[in-house]
Amino acid sequence: MEKVLTRNIGLEQEPTNLKAYEANGGYQGLRKAMAQMSPKDCQDVISASNLRGRGGAGFPTGMKWSFVPAAEKSTPGHRYLVCNADEMEPGTFKDRLLMECDPHQLIEGMILAAYTIGADISYIFIRGEYIVAIQRLRDALAECYGAGLLGENILGSGYSLHMHVHPSAGRYICGEETALINALEGKRANPRAKPPFPQVSGLWGRPTIVNNVETLCNIPHIIDRGADWFKTLGLGEDAGTKLFGVSGKVNNPGCWELPMGTPIREIIEQHAGGMQDGYQLKGFLPGGGSTDFLTAEHLDLAMDYNVIGAAGSRMGTGTMIILDDRTCPVGMVLNLIRFFAHESCGFCTPCRDGLPWSRQVLQDIEEGRGQPEDLETLAYQVRYIGAIGNTHCALAPGAMEPLQSALKYFYNDFKQHISAGRCPYH
Repeated sequence: MEKVLTRNIGLEQEPTNLKAYEANGGYQGLRKAMAQMSPKDCQDVISASNLRGRGGAGFPTGMKWSFVPAAEKSTPGHRYLVCNADEMEPGTFKDRLLMECDPHQLIEGMILAAYTIGADISYIFIRGEYIVAIQRLRDALAECYGAGLLGENILGSGYSLHMHVHPSAGRYICGEETALINALEGKRANPRAKPPFPQVSGLWGRPTIVNNVETLCNIPHIIDRGADWFKTLGLGEDAGTKLFGVSGKVNNPGCWELPMGTPIREIIEQHAGGMQDGYQLKGFLPGGGSTDFLTAEHLDLAMDYNVIGAAGSRMGTGTMIILDDRTCPVGMVLNLIRFFAHESCGFCTPCRDGLPWSRQVLQDIEEGRGQPEDLETLAYQVRYIGAIGNTHCALAPGAMEPLQSALKYFYNDFKQHISAGRCPYH
């Protein structure tokens, strides 16, 4: 399997500096675009590549960019390219790997994306706890300005772009693109009503594209080597490679670059080394804390957006959280709901009040105070809080995904908690 995003990671000298990055083929895509390609040429290549967003939603990147109004149809003023590096999804750590080990790859992808949409200012909105990544990105930006890869008249092309690292003040909700934009403007991080969409009216009312770190890191390679090459990397409908991760009671937890469509069984049993001695697989969240549980019956499914969707979950960030047979599923879901309730922006009632309600019901069940009617209450909460359209954004529906699937696959565990008046796993 050809490594793309992680081709430089693990080398004797990882390219955290400009000289090493260029020695390993860095900025070839940028030089090609500046010398030979118009923004429309870049747009066409990315659209043809079938690159889908790697932040969780899987929306086609080229289509998203195409919604930015043509320059001649837009009012004069700035356009913005924003990298979402907030990465606060439970169980997810792939973007951190890319930023810490190969920061110039992200910067090159951002320059190319900004060039394509006509942006002249760009921001890396990064999780404040990522101290190492923040410093390496700032060092890399300074090198780029010194080498004429950022600033005015990049590589003599006439195109100019300024880029800034903006550490986030925190909150999971900042991963939602319009909440991120509000936070970047210095406002409270509440999601905005859509329309208008950010592509038309985003940061300070100007056309704005927000893309995930991993998504942007693919751009230099697609521009350099072409859409057809990128499409050959996937095993199924989805193109390219993907960073897949596994955490939990496995022998080799970590993160690996594999083809899109790699079977779940291969990821868990080969790359993650299988379950630790004395532990059996009970279930797993395939794409972070806000996805539905799958079980052993799904191990032979491909990690592909449509395949995982058809199985009743979402591929999300592609970073699996393993539930073993000695870990309480009620306690695991309680831990997740506790996190989501804490991270709610408080804008809408189902999220602000509904998630703490779910947390309390689950806590009562886990601590031995559960009643049979609590199961009906949880089912009601899933139907109401989990329904898209009942809340201002997707935080609460996402929070309900592990709960609704736990009730589906582990219902007897909930009943045993209530009948025994205690957690049977303790």
